[in-house]
Amino acid sequence: MSDGRFSWAGFLLGFSLGGFFDGILLHQILQWHHLLSAVNGADIRFQVAADGYFHALMYVIAAVGLWLLWRERERGRVLPWLLIGFGAWHMADALLSHWITGIHRIRMDSDNPLFWDVLWLVVFGLVPLALGWMMRRGGRMPPAIAPCLAAVVLGAGAWAAQPPKDSPFTTVLFAPGTSSTEAMNAVAGVGGRIAWTDTTGQLVVFEGGAGGIELIGRGAILVSGVGLPAGCYGWARV
Repeated sequence: MSDGRFSWAGFLLGFSLGGFFDGILLHQILQWHHLLSAVNGADIRFQVAADGYFHALMYVIAAVGLWLLWRERERGRVLPWLLIGFGAWHMADALLSHWITGIHRIRMDSDNPLFWDVLWLVVFGLVPLALGWMMRRGGRMPPAIAPCLAAVVLGAGAWAAQPPKDSPFTTVLFAPGTSSTEAMNAVAGVGGRIAWTDTTGQLVVFEGGAGGIELIGRGAILVSGVGLPAGCYGWARV
């Protein structure tokens, strides 16, 4: 395998990691947008399904990259191309999703969405691209870059895991097949007062109460403000 083809291994892995980074942080933890927020934003089931298909595509891209990496695991350097692929994902996402098709913006609820689009593009698109290209050309990453990036990622994760402080409401989505009675009993079991439900009774907004993790044990698959991916594992019981 040539160096050029090996470069695809790192590029595809970086590209898929960029997609996972956006999907997990922006779609699920921060909930700033979903993949198709500007298409049918009111239907949470449609949005969750679209995000799921998006992650499935990223898995396929990552699997191809891992296969290429395994084929030539003793040749070349993969880190520069990981950074280039990571940055390329955010470049493609900004151009195609934010500005050409307009299917979502970084922060759908912002009064100035362009500011967030550009900020995200620079930090997670242009900076990794520049670092990867510099390393590919034989340069070295400045020693301070790695700990700074680690601090930013860890700090963002810790901040994102905190529930919003300006809203008294929690949104919870129960697994398909959960009856409205079971959903209401689950919310009541954590001391919540129901403010709204959809027609199925499986999507519930409630006030007060505590125990987002406990709701997952009671049949919830998504709970706002929990800050953990544990809700995804609820699908194993469907």
